[in-house]
Amino acid sequence: MKSPGLIFTLIILCCGSVLAAERPNVLLILADDLGYGDLRCYNEKSKVETPNIDRLAREGMRFTDAHSPATVCTPSRYSLMTGQMAFRVPNGGTVFQGAGGPSLIAPGRLTLPAMLKKQGYATAAVGKWHVGLTFRDALGEAIHQGKLEDVKRIDFTRRIEGGPLDHGFERFFGTACCPTTDWLYAFIDGDRIPVPPQDPLDRSKLPKHPYANDCRGGLIAPDFPMQEVDLLFLKKSREFMQQHVRSNPEKPFFLYHAAQAVHLPSFAAPEFQNKTQAGPHGDFIAEFDHIVGELMQELEKLGIADKTIVLLSSDNGPETTSVVHMRSDYDHDGARPWRGMKRDAWEGGHRVPLIVRWPGHVKAGSSSDQLACLTDVMATLAAITGAELPRNAAEDSFNLLPILTGQAAAPIRPYLLMQAFSGQRTLSIRRGNWKYIDHRGSGGNNYANPELKRFALPGVAPEAPGQLYDLASDPGETTNLYFKHPEIAAELKALLEQSKREGRSTTPPQP
Repeated sequence: MKSPGLIFTLIILCCGSVLAAERPNVLLILADDLGYGDLRCYNEKSKVETPNIDRLAREGMRFTDAHSPATVCTPSRYSLMTGQMAFRVPNGGTVFQGAGGPSLIAPGRLTLPAMLKKQGYATAAVGKWHVGLTFRDALGEAIHQGKLEDVKRIDFTRRIEGGPLDHGFERFFGTACCPTTDWLYAFIDGDRIPVPPQDPLDRSKLPKHPYANDCRGGLIAPDFPMQEVDLLFLKKSREFMQQHVRSNPEKPFFLYHAAQAVHLPSFAAPEFQNKTQAGPHGDFIAEFDHIVGELMQELEKLGIADKTIVLLSSDNGPETTSVVHMRSDYDHDGARPWRGMKRDAWEGGHRVPLIVRWPGHVKAGSSSDQLACLTDVMATLAAITGAELPRNAAEDSFNLLPILTGQAAAPIRPYLLMQAFSGQRTLSIRRGNWKYIDHRGSGGNNYANPELKRFALPGVAPEAPGQLYDLASDPGETTNLYFKHPEIAAELKALLEQSKREGRSTTPPQP
């Protein structure tokens, strides 16, 4: 006869297994510099076919008013990982390069992977980290600068601090910063670089085209394939899912797949070169679409596609070089139909694709025009997995689950905050159709530059200290209404300042 204690233990273990089985796996696919207009399911005039992402949209929900938290990569990725706008933390407008750091994520701050890990998830990240790290030199001194001379100082026998493994991920394979752009061309496996860079990058052997000129003259490891980085990331993500299902099928997983694509340089793998009629960058978009299809196919092969939430988005809008050349050479507009591009406070800099597929919960072929932000991923997954968020976490994260399940009768977000290239000095706020930009100009790109000058719009109220747009009547942000509706500008400015003072945009949970 079993003892009551043993029976109780068995009940607890069984309940735990049932709860774990009921919690969906999560696959979060983050593209780099993928524009709203790059995908056929968002832009019927896109010159690049994206059948796999289009299928994802047909099988799930497509958000049409979703935004990256920032118009550049590092702050956006910080905000995705923490649910907190990056401008709220020191150096929150920084874009790291090389050995740059330390991590923007403070020790002890709850992160998305740490939250899910507490809920019984296996956690893994593959691809671009770019939230800051701490490398050390031979004397043990921290290296927090990003130039070539700093990369040369790295002692590769030492553990890398402040990376994904220190912030909730149990596994990581990827790069410190932009994989094929930066001074450090080497892979991190866990918290070390097993094959250190040895030689200077030989750029003479790389493709020559308008989208190929972003490689810094850094050091490269012998195992670093400049034109096949994304295919290696795909391989690593597939291996993680295969191994997990084989060894621990009762446990849910969270896989963060942070692609290199489609950040410049546009180095599509050889099998994708000349695949489209939209040049090298079009080929790179096609490769990313293929990778999305392969990840979905892997879920299906493993029999877990219906038990997995798939989220796909981008860290910001399309890069200036790709927009300029794609518009002129191929009549393809990665920012369509919005004004601006990466770095800009205008919509093209931060309105991004967001697609969510969750069979049985999210209606296939649905769409939502509700305001959403990548900071909201954390609160949404907390609601789905039953996690409780403390007061000092996810301060700018709203739960979108009622939207996903079709239960939202009213807007979830009271307003949306955005930061452009210069962090706290270039903030914006959106409430309903009104958008207030708390500075002059784009907040990022210089439109006096000859390459961008043709896209500059005539100044309307150029003397105004800020910009006010009604996106319902003026989605192209062509007419600054700052002086026409000063009361609305003042009201939104006050709300922005209040959010800055309070350190959050959500209502704090009750103690």
